[in-house]
Amino acid sequence: MKMVLLRRIPADTSVHRLWAGTKIVSVLALSILLMYAPSWPVLGLVTAFLVGTAALARVPLSAIPRPPWWFWGLLAIAFGLVVPVGLGAVVSYLQLVLLGFLLLGISMLIAWTTPLNEVAPALATLGAPLRRLRLPIDEWAVAVALCLRSLPLLIEEMRILKAARRLRPKGGHPHGPRDNSLIDLITAVMSVSMRRASELGEAITARGGTGQLTAHPTRPGRPDATAAVLVAAICVAGSLLQVLV
Repeated sequence: MKMVLLRRIPADTSVHRLWAGTKIVSVLALSILLMYAPSWPVLGLVTAFLVGTAALARVPLSAIPRPPWWFWGLLAIAFGLVVPVGLGAVVSYLQLVLLGFLLLGISMLIAWTTPLNEVAPALATLGAPLRRLRLPIDEWAVAVALCLRSLPLLIEEMRILKAARRLRPKGGHPHGPRDNSLIDLITAVMSVSMRRASELGEAITARGGTGQLTAHPTRPGRPDATAAVLVAAICVAGSLLQVLV
């Protein structure tokens, strides 16, 4: 089944109405908590928060990516390799897998509930204090915005190239020239990427540069403060659980 990434789920919920910067800071705080305290109680606490937030945002089950069979096969092979080591290795492996899924899930909540054009302005606002150090915050935010805009185009190009490769005749005469389909695919990917980059650069130049990040800048409000307090409470509770358990 085809994965659909970086697509906002159309809904009008309290999670969707939060400022993008609040979501980014919350994801960063939860990620640091998970990296610092990846114990079962903390993983369970973050899992409950993730499921509750997804339910509040009305995220349908169909929006969850379904990895291909070989992904689960690799996980099964890795599990089989750690089983002979001992029970401790098995527990650590399961914690690591759950940690990876949680990091991916809380990151995808931003894509599910936030328009892409709000991410770069939020990053510019969050990085405003760093301008005193003469750091190019606005340029970095523009680069992030261009990457987010270009990634769906690149994914679509990869799908087109993959479909075109499947249509090519397989094999050939046994005494004929060697099949270089993989090399041809890599060459096509590089060619398409350079063409897309050239077209994007020409479009930006024709419009007079990158311009404003957004015409309607947004700021955090009272719901964002409530969400920040909730995430902070979860981080504090997770830290206490890590110390007590």
